[in-house]
Amino acid sequence: MKPKIYIETSVISYLTARMSRDIITSAHQQITHDWWDNRRIKFQLYASQLVISEAEKGDKNAAEKRLNVLKDITLLELNKETVELADIFIKHKNISKKVSEDIFHIAIATIYGLDYLLTWNCKHIANAEIHKKIAKICINEGYEMPTICTPEELMGE
Repeated sequence: MKPKIYIETSVISYLTARMSRDIITSAHQQITHDWWDNRRIKFQLYASQLVISEAEKGDKNAAEKRLNVLKDITLLELNKETVELADIFIKHKNISKKVSEDIFHIAIATIYGLDYLLTWNCKHIANAEIHKKIAKICINEGYEMPTICTPEELMGE
């Protein structure tokens, strides 16, 4: 059975955006393309309606490209359990409003028992300080938090 992976919006955005002139962003985009072309077949891909909602925003043509990539990915529901877990994350760790919106991605991947959460959002999701706080809450609530990583960290051996 293939490992299960939640694809967060930033990965889809990096995959579909025109190449950036910023050297770091461009490198992340290239890594994302490499991961998508060579590694994604090794995983069962999942996203959520939250990813769809975020992908729909902004420029119409760019949104269309993002949504086109997402059309073949299985969507997970933002159900009562995910909302409750996200609320616990927010309540227990005094997380800012911006982070609280992104924390729902972690809650969804956790509730559905996925192995990985793939993201380029290193400020609010792939953040070691946030991981430590969230992992403790997950354990206390009886869940195992997925490994949160960037495509670069999930390139295989």
